[in-house]
Amino acid sequence: GVSKPAISKHLKVLEETGVVARVVEGRTHRLSLDTATLGEAADWMDRQRAHWARLFDVVDEYLKEEDPR
Repeated sequence: GVSKPAISKHLKVLEETGVVARVVEGRTHRLSLDTATLGEAADWMDRQRAHWARLFDVVDEYLKEEDPR
């Protein structure tokens, strides 16, 4: 299980980044997910994944060239 303070902390981070929006009505807190912001994050992760895959491919090719076998 996850503690309530841990959930609150994670939600706060998501709110600060704009992924989650909160509307308070009395004692009720309504949260909504901004899928556009989440999509931007997913796009950034895809670009990073592709970038690092290319770098690892270069390292792999270099190591194959240096293999004395």
